[in-house]
Amino acid sequence: MTMKHLFQLAAILMLAFSGTLQAQQTWDLQKCINYALENNIQIRQQSINTDYYGNELQQAKNNRLPSLNGGLSNSFNFGRSLQYDNTYADYNSNQTGGNLSANMTLWNGFILQKSINKADLDLKAALSDLQKAKDDIMLYIAAAYLEILFTQELVQVAEDQMAVTKMQIDRTNKLVEAGSLAKGSLLEIEAQLASEELNLVNQQNALQLAYLNLYQLLELPATEQFKIEDPVLPVVKANGTLLNSMDIFRTAVGFRPEVKSAEYRLGSYKEQVAIAKGNLYPSLTIGADYYNSYNNKYEDFNGDKIPFSDQLKSNERYGVGVNLSIPIFRKGQVRTQIKNAELQVMNQELELQSTKNVLRKDIEQAYTNAVAALKKYMASNKAVESMQEAFRYTEEKFNVGMVNTVEYNQSKNNLARAKSDLAQAKYDYIFRTKILDFYNGETIDL
Repeated sequence: MTMKHLFQLAAILMLAFSGTLQAQQTWDLQKCINYALENNIQIRQQSINTDYYGNELQQAKNNRLPSLNGGLSNSFNFGRSLQYDNTYADYNSNQTGGNLSANMTLWNGFILQKSINKADLDLKAALSDLQKAKDDIMLYIAAAYLEILFTQELVQVAEDQMAVTKMQIDRTNKLVEAGSLAKGSLLEIEAQLASEELNLVNQQNALQLAYLNLYQLLELPATEQFKIEDPVLPVVKANGTLLNSMDIFRTAVGFRPEVKSAEYRLGSYKEQVAIAKGNLYPSLTIGADYYNSYNNKYEDFNGDKIPFSDQLKSNERYGVGVNLSIPIFRKGQVRTQIKNAELQVMNQELELQSTKNVLRKDIEQAYTNAVAALKKYMASNKAVESMQEAFRYTEEKFNVGMVNTVEYNQSKNNLARAKSDLAQAKYDYIFRTKILDFYNGETIDL
């Protein structure tokens, strides 16, 4: 089997793959995003993390409530023991007792309230982290989606190029049979077709990989195939204007989840400083307890066993107390905790500034890339127009034998490259502008 036949076989297989995709269901960008948000592992892990901090907040609130504890005891006593008449006798008894105790913190240097504030900020930071994870996956999905659209366009360019070459082979064959052209011209064009068949196979392979990338982002196996919807893409205008990068940054810094997360964590560390300082102050607690017991051998002065109800009345004990704990010296532990908490605040302030700087740089990079992509698109568009005209002229001259096959193929290849560059610039510009819109608070759609 020749290389040409191998390329043809590979092309047939790839076309069969494309036919399989056609038979599958169609997913648009929003469906892909929604599926990823529900099934992406990182997002699900981050969601679990928010549940954890939600539990921490609830516990911080519950710490304001009193604690209540109960206990039961049972003991068996054997041997001689002192009796009520001041004599000793063999005495085996069974005693059962029970107690309840309650305790509540009235004041502890505002540590309880500060702990609630800290837990609330930690939860908000976790929710912001969850939103950041969602934003990231939405951008990844959009990029993968556009990559498929771009690769599909390259496949179409390759197919169109092959169609033109096949038509030219038919014309050249007729000219060769008529004696107007040498057979070498036909062989050169057939060789060009084989090269274009290889290019088509490469582009179809790239399309397969682009779909695979999207499947993996969606946590789907490659066997779960679908075809993406071809949206009506926005028209790229030569006089299109972009928002200034600094204006976008001023908007983004006020709502972007990575910035909000850093701000919430800074607030959390500040609350931790207040909690550490709270340990310098006295704490005031109130407590109450109750105890009762029953002994199966208890007797009155007449030697009669004391009933259960009477014992409960006579054996009960209860009390209420207030405790004031004043810290005097703790080996410098509290001061160290305060200093360490203040250092964490300083570090988080730098982290917040770093997060803002990264956001600004990302926006500036996206803006610069969008401007460059627009310029490249305009230049590529002009190149395609000029290459189309040049190829049309070259093709006319080739058909009448005024140019050779090499010049014809070169002109056709130049047109194909120009179309590929135009497609790349178009999708690059669309993606960059979508990133800028996203940073500006708009949703990702096509």
